[in-house]
Amino acid sequence: MPNAESPASAASDLRRLRDALAGTDPLNWVITGDSITHGLVHTQGGRSYAEHLHELIRGELGRTRDAVINTAISGHRITDILGDWDRRIASWTPDVVTLMIGTNDMATGPGQVTVEPAEFAASLREFVTRARSAGTIVVLQTPPSIDIPNAPGRERIIAFADAVREVATSEDVILVDQHARFTELGNGGVPWGMMNDPFHPNAAGHAALALELANALDICPQPGNDRVRPLLEARVAAARL
Repeated sequence: MPNAESPASAASDLRRLRDALAGTDPLNWVITGDSITHGLVHTQGGRSYAEHLHELIRGELGRTRDAVINTAISGHRITDILGDWDRRIASWTPDVVTLMIGTNDMATGPGQVTVEPAEFAASLREFVTRARSAGTIVVLQTPPSIDIPNAPGRERIIAFADAVREVATSEDVILVDQHARFTELGNGGVPWGMMNDPFHPNAAGHAALALELANALDICPQPGNDRVRPLLEARVAAARL
């Protein structure tokens, strides 16, 4: 599917993805980021959003020859991904790559290297440039909201979410604003029923992440073959009670 002949944009990438999903050629999807995408521990045995995406694509869409690969690593920052580009991204020759990053990049405190939002944004632009040079569709995600009073060192969440938004706008990249969605689910704050700790979503939170990503990319099975999405929606609704 890679096509670098015309200038890439969010709109053209969404059209390319729609056309590819309507076709039969297999796609490689790389889902990357930090611990939230890695999806260990905090789901307490439930599926991560990357695993839900896998089921939606290879199961309900019936795209069994697609490969959905999660290369996220807990504790990592954007510079870690850029420094391990071949293993994390390039070696999989992705048609689509999604990136959720920033929760560790914003961290301050003892033993931490303080990264400014402008530095973070510059690294995001490098990520976009590298991926697009290979014709890959890029999807940027903001990190979900944080319980700031109980997450010392991560008070700059808004500035880093804004940096992701700014890069998505300036580079004309598909944006999935998970931070805005989680704030909405939390009625303007943190959706407590979807969090396992101050900044890691639980299984219900991962259901919400998966739904927002699937909606943005129009990953919608045909009526009658839509089993997973209603279950995810029910889990999110129950967590809001």
